[in-house]
Amino acid sequence: MTRKIKKIWKSRPTVEGAGVHLKRAFGYYQIPQLDPFLLLDDFHSNVPGQYLSGFPWHPHRGIETITYVLHGKVEHGDSMKNRGTIAPGDVQWMTAGSGIIHQEMPKGGKDDLLWGFQLWANLPAKEKMMDPRYREVKSAQIPEKKLPSGASVKIICGAVDSVSGPVRDIVTDPEYLDVSVPAGTTFKHELPSGHTAFAYVVEGNAYFDEERNAFAREVIGSNYFDYKRDCKGGPEALILYEHEGEQVTVTTEDSPVRFLLISGRPIGEPIAWYGPIVMNTQEELQVAFEEYEKGTFIKHR
Repeated sequence: MTRKIKKIWKSRPTVEGAGVHLKRAFGYYQIPQLDPFLLLDDFHSNVPGQYLSGFPWHPHRGIETITYVLHGKVEHGDSMKNRGTIAPGDVQWMTAGSGIIHQEMPKGGKDDLLWGFQLWANLPAKEKMMDPRYREVKSAQIPEKKLPSGASVKIICGAVDSVSGPVRDIVTDPEYLDVSVPAGTTFKHELPSGHTAFAYVVEGNAYFDEERNAFAREVIGSNYFDYKRDCKGGPEALILYEHEGEQVTVTTEDSPVRFLLISGRPIGEPIAWYGPIVMNTQEELQVAFEEYEKGTFIKHR
């Protein structure tokens, strides 16, 4: 059974960190629909003043942050003494667990262009205080699978036709794929039944399910009087799939499309979230911030 689209919405401008301008694809009120994922930010600018202030030292607990860079670079450091630079095509997969303090400072590339994504994934209660883990994956370590249809898939996490990505043993059993589909092509991919799945369009446009009725799903932010709504998903659109079905089907016509396809097993637990810390109760949040103030936040060095 092919999955149908549940909702579509576009990312919205916001400012985070010390003044980084970005587009937020989802976060906060959409969380119940995207469990186990919490937030997806698209940072895309060729104006240095919109990103050079970066994300200075700050704590995380109870989540994983996944940073994927397309253009430019991000310099980083953390309380586990990890230091480095994420360059185009690289991924930083950080499991904050019981607590980590880090910073991420973006730098532009050619023509000052910076472009990348940061995804936050939740951890279940029994894993929130696990030892933190840090994985830096270079572009050369990420396999790219060419499909008979002509589509190609960079596999960061998960598997396509028995080719597995380098990031493994993640609690919520996620997949993170960077998919490019040429014009006039259909891409199909199997997903575990019941897993939350969404696509985020990087470039181009396509039909993201087999249905051609644009009024069969909710489109957030569309004009109330738009009676000629487009069925296709275009740049900066987030396409959330229904949970039923074992396959997604994406079809292009006159133009190619590139999108992130992300899925994971829902956790189904209460969420208490403030800033960079996500726990299950308000009491746990209070403990986390008290420990940060007292200097006892870091449990594992």
